[in-house]
Amino acid sequence: MSSLDKLNKACSAFDNYNAADPNKMEYHGVIYSKECIYAARMTEKLYQFKPNPDEYLLLAARCQHIGRWEIPRHSYPMDRKGYLQWRNHLKMHHVEIADRILKECEYDIDTIEKVKSLLLKKNLLQNTDTQLIEDVICLVFIEFYLEGFADQHQEEKIVDIIKKTLKKMSPHGIQEALKIPVTDKVKELIGKASPLTP
Repeated sequence: MSSLDKLNKACSAFDNYNAADPNKMEYHGVIYSKECIYAARMTEKLYQFKPNPDEYLLLAARCQHIGRWEIPRHSYPMDRKGYLQWRNHLKMHHVEIADRILKECEYDIDTIEKVKSLLLKKNLLQNTDTQLIEDVICLVFIEFYLEGFADQHQEEKIVDIIKKTLKKMSPHGIQEALKIPVTDKVKELIGKASPLTP
């Protein structure tokens, strides 16, 4: 099996798993599961942010939220501690699913471990690959999800979230974030959160 065939097989397996997500959204005029849309957006944004990415980066982007709906936020206390517990549980959940699928697709241990490390976000701000994936995650959030999130929460909370998001990004990632076309409302919120906004 060629490297491309193996990559396509793994991405299809990730997408087939995410297709079970009961939450639906429209994407390019077709209704898909939310996590399938998220995976597609991660892949597209990775290619935009880093042309010709390594295979393990593509795999990590594609399975970033795999099975996310299976551990709902409300299954943990609705406070900061509960949020962090939920996020940590999700990371391990993503890793377990990705590990199984990648082994079924006959990936080597080195590639699998790289993908798992990226899902766990190990050494963020120190590891260039982890930082790259984090930049892509943040760019996808800002472009596709920030406005909807802002409609559901108080301004103070959204500004704080944007500050934390930008803090996790590289200088290059922030530059790209500021190029994303957003509504006036979102632009104002980003301006309040970032002194780098023109």
